[in-house]
Amino acid sequence: MTLVGNDLIQAANFLKGGEIVAIPTETVYGLGGNALDENAVLKIFEAKNRPFFDPLILHTHSVKELSKFTKEIHPKLLALLEQFSPGPLTVLLPKKEIVPDLVTAGLEQVAVRIPNHELTLQLLQMLDFPLAAPSANPFGYVSPTSAQHVFDQLNGKLSYILDGGECQVGIESTIVGMEANEVVVYRLGGLALEQIESVVGKVRVQINQSSNPKSPGMLKSHYAPLKQLVVGNLEELMQEYADQNFGVISFFEKTLVPHQIILSEKKDIHEAAKNLFAAMRTLDKTSVDLILAERLPDKGLGRAINDRLERATSKD
Repeated sequence: MTLVGNDLIQAANFLKGGEIVAIPTETVYGLGGNALDENAVLKIFEAKNRPFFDPLILHTHSVKELSKFTKEIHPKLLALLEQFSPGPLTVLLPKKEIVPDLVTAGLEQVAVRIPNHELTLQLLQMLDFPLAAPSANPFGYVSPTSAQHVFDQLNGKLSYILDGGECQVGIESTIVGMEANEVVVYRLGGLALEQIESVVGKVRVQINQSSNPKSPGMLKSHYAPLKQLVVGNLEELMQEYADQNFGVISFFEKTLVPHQIILSEKKDIHEAAKNLFAAMRTLDKTSVDLILAERLPDKGLGRAINDRLERATSKD
């Protein structure tokens, strides 16, 4: 039975003992373990049933801490870290030998970020090691945005769930790196492209969907509910699947469908992002056979929401 609470000392003691603990962040809940302890990292992969070729993100509490396990930070990436950390930004940096290859799937770069959640920042300050922490859910399934989501899916597979309330961003961090002095976005997420470009200028977007990813969260099939999900124009989809028992995820418009979740009645893209994964989970528990979701405006966080929806439709 997994314990749930907000006892930082208890959570820290589990982590120091090589156990794994779910931690709250502003994006989604992470499944944390000592990133420098291969046995703890193995427990993360085993609890999630995550393939070893999918690298993990390291979490720490300050930019200064990064020098302990990374070799250097390009000035452009440093500018982004200083502007947007703590926050939903992950950067790829050359790793030091202290970081096990298991964390990076054998790659020479490690993904790092500083989460913007007071409870987890306090926890990280109590530890003398960073936490490897992918989303705290079975691999490929919808990411958790509450302690209850974690408990429902992973009870018995981890020692403790640090309950920090509902996540305020609701989708994973944006991942960036450097290639030939150019900032590259590898995963769309909680930090909008426009915000990044306001600091470093034009960036290149390279959303890899291979089975051999350069960074976390890049696999083609990811974030998926158990029910089939179809994404498109909602009115057209409802006509096409009129003879089926479907539920609906809409941005702000109401329908006459019994099982519908509106992401934001006030048309707030940030509220929509926060509610997306919970909406998928809720409809997954209903009697519907199919989930129809509409694509959001493809700008700001809308791009990241659409990316998650597209990945959730793939069963490859």
